[in-house]
Amino acid sequence: MRSLPEVVPVEHLLLMEVEELAGLVLMAAKVDGNQLHQSNFTNTLFHANQGGHKYHGRNDEVEVAIAEAWNWLEVQGLLIPAPGTNGANGWKILSRRAKKIQSAVDVTQFAKARRIPKELLHPRIADKVWAAFIRAEFDVAAFLAMKAVEIYVREAGGFGDGDLGTALMRSAFHEDTGPLTDKTAEKSERQARSSLFAGAIGCYKNPHSHRDVDINEPDEAMEIVLLANHLLRIVDGRLRAINIAPP
Repeated sequence: MRSLPEVVPVEHLLLMEVEELAGLVLMAAKVDGNQLHQSNFTNTLFHANQGGHKYHGRNDEVEVAIAEAWNWLEVQGLLIPAPGTNGANGWKILSRRAKKIQSAVDVTQFAKARRIPKELLHPRIADKVWAAFIRAEFDVAAFLAMKAVEIYVREAGGFGDGDLGTALMRSAFHEDTGPLTDKTAEKSERQARSSLFAGAIGCYKNPHSHRDVDINEPDEAMEIVLLANHLLRIVDGRLRAINIAPP
């Protein structure tokens, strides 16, 4: 990779999100050697033979931005203290995870994988789904989240182990006979809720049960997980409405 001044104009650098800049810093740092020091790295940005003249006049702003990116890499465990006294003196090395990262885009994906708010997730998915998500196992996270919905609906509605998938959802939320149906709602709303649950399970749980489904984008997986989270909250609400403690 060429030096940062050669790759990123100063105006662009100062507008970048911290994880975006961190990706570029990590790629540039990889070129510098096995042991890295923040001050050494920052100083090289202003060397004439590195294109540093392009940053002159805005040195302070650039240093702050680089410090933020460097700190982000440390917090995420991508830059770790070097062994022994070197580490005590501020020298860093790439973590095992950092060595696997091949591009700045990978760093952005890594950052997105940590955006899912564990504290907002339903207790039924907070641990396993979140853990899969931060390991970048996005298809696993989506499947586990929707599987949790299926299990919860089965338990809450008093169905048996043989009741599965969209048929289970249609039965549980049948507009007239479903044990989890809100009979006070308009008929069209009851039908819509039945379709919501059946559609979610049919689209995002059943395909994973029958074949390999690749989800490589953390944003897509997050949306599916949060949809499952919403459905789980709906089941909570229906149980509270009929005075039954969630199983």
